[in-house]
Amino acid sequence: MKRMLKVLSATLMAGVAAVALLAGYLAYPGNPSRSKYMKFEGFIELPREGMLTVLDYLTLSHQTLFVASESSGTVFKIDLDPNSYASSPITIQRGSGSAHGIVLAPDTNAGFVTRSEANVVDVFDPKTLAPLGSIPVADDPDGIQYIPSTRLLYVANGDPKMATLIDPVQRATVGTISLPGKPEFAAVDPASGWLYQNLTGTNTVAAIDIAKRAVTAQWPLAPCRRPTGMAIDAKLRRLFSVCADSANLVVFDLDAHRVVTSMKIGGGADSVAFDPALRRIYSAGRSGELTVIQQDGADSYRILDRIHTHYGAHTLAVDPVSHKVFVAYAVLLAAPRIAVFAPAP
Repeated sequence: MKRMLKVLSATLMAGVAAVALLAGYLAYPGNPSRSKYMKFEGFIELPREGMLTVLDYLTLSHQTLFVASESSGTVFKIDLDPNSYASSPITIQRGSGSAHGIVLAPDTNAGFVTRSEANVVDVFDPKTLAPLGSIPVADDPDGIQYIPSTRLLYVANGDPKMATLIDPVQRATVGTISLPGKPEFAAVDPASGWLYQNLTGTNTVAAIDIAKRAVTAQWPLAPCRRPTGMAIDAKLRRLFSVCADSANLVVFDLDAHRVVTSMKIGGGADSVAFDPALRRIYSAGRSGELTVIQQDGADSYRILDRIHTHYGAHTLAVDPVSHKVFVAYAVLLAAPRIAVFAPAP
């Protein structure tokens, strides 16, 4: 009995120590690991709102970065100061329900943010973040896209496996599309006007004709398991999907409709961004790795670096003009923050 008590006591102490170490790690995010290819330019600290902050989608519009907080429902607007990112002015809008995708609709002077717990898309002034209204949608709204060819907003509703279409001018729903799986990230192909949607439960990608309100085709992404983030190279006709369970990135040929190559990246992969000028792909996941990949050709890729960031730093955005990369951190007992990287000369 005494021996058993000693074993239980040792196990309990080890568990407490592990939790303490994890809490300390989350509470004190250090600088990223050094890289030959990316220069760390510092953090943009956001106002602290609670014990744990989990940031979700990042949306970049010119020199303004919009950040959604999944944990608090806050939307942050950062007016980026390239001379001192740490001094960038920050505006906040608090709201009910977890905040996820953010998009600005051209010619409307309005921004839109999905809120999963409230099951609405809130409308706001992108300059001041002042609320302008709210649009009810189906359960579990997550990603949101603007479709130029139809001038509609596309909202991915995860649990009901469907999408909601919104007229951003009328600020009203105009239709729905049934999906053959639970949607994750999506991206628009400028050439065809089709929207490509990752389906996480079926490990496939679907092509959607928004004008016809229909899924036109669906293809497998093997060896991808649980596809999440997506980006498109319109010039070379390639789609990049990152996969949370298999920890890899797959390259999909948009014309041949097949996966042409795959490579290992960080665990819990969630988001991916493509810089068409530098031909670089960036991916981030919950394991805390920023993977930098160079595209040498349509079907030729190599990993340049794996930069250790912070556990939970799973979303990012890239500026195609300045080529800066912004990575959102999840933190405990500390101010949430955005890490800023630039390609090394």
